[in-house]
Amino acid sequence: MEAITFPNDQITMAGNLYLPEGLDRTGRHPAVVVVHPGGGVKEQAAGLYASKLAEQGFVALAFDASYQGDSGGEPHHLEDPYARVDDVRAAVDHLQTLDFVDPERIGALGICAGGGYSVNAAMTDYRIKALTTVSAVNVGTSFRRGWYGTDADAAAVPTLQALAQQRTAEAAQDAEPTYLPYVPAEPDENTPRDLVEASDYYLTPRAQHPNAKNKFLFTKSVSRIFTFDAFHMVEDLFTQPVLVVAGSEAGSLWMSTELHGRARGPKKLRIVEGGTHMDFYDVPKYVDQAIAEATPFFTEHLAATSTDQG
Repeated sequence: MEAITFPNDQITMAGNLYLPEGLDRTGRHPAVVVVHPGGGVKEQAAGLYASKLAEQGFVALAFDASYQGDSGGEPHHLEDPYARVDDVRAAVDHLQTLDFVDPERIGALGICAGGGYSVNAAMTDYRIKALTTVSAVNVGTSFRRGWYGTDADAAAVPTLQALAQQRTAEAAQDAEPTYLPYVPAEPDENTPRDLVEASDYYLTPRAQHPNAKNKFLFTKSVSRIFTFDAFHMVEDLFTQPVLVVAGSEAGSLWMSTELHGRARGPKKLRIVEGGTHMDFYDVPKYVDQAIAEATPFFTEHLAATSTDQG
């Protein structure tokens, strides 16, 4: 693994580049951009998947989102879906500058919200030749409709009203900027199982990291998140092959099945029996199954052509 930086307009991005053992740097190899969940950093699930993809022969890049982790951008702790999508494009930019990466054989793998962001990026960036989502989340839709997707979009209105009041107070300098947690610090009996497990993942030694602060700016993030739809126009613009991996017990499963149902290109849905949303972050049984699906998928769709081979 090599710690790297790369540009994203005026922001300096921080990433970890995972290379296959014994990589021939004189050749050109397939590569995968790995996109972390909301609230995550490159050292957590994204880094785990990147390392395992490297073991399978792919160059893999995990990076911190702009405004988060070790990456630049102010104000920090901003969750901006449109910036997150741009991050994916910037990561592809960087991979295409590497002499040992084939610029025509780049894919993406997104976890949780990173899955939704990856889909949205691929819709307008056809340099991404193939995409895998793992426990995919369409973050804007999830925020509006709730974790299980059972609320109407209008359920977001009270939060937006509170946001307006908070923004007014901050503009008048009567209040400091406020933050919301990505995952509940103190889950209760009403907390969805997946989010209880998310709290255990992010806030205990299981996967806790000092750069994952479990907070995002309320006013500046929510106003961007609530109007974002990662799957908007997916039927018309998303043409690449897609592998959708999710657990049968995940409360977020509805977003994976929606993506698979709406995608019009080559697609495969792999529902892993017994898996929850968070199982695919670090539980070996489930991570290994996701990699076992992703490896042949990327091998097929990022294969060198006779022209590539000269």
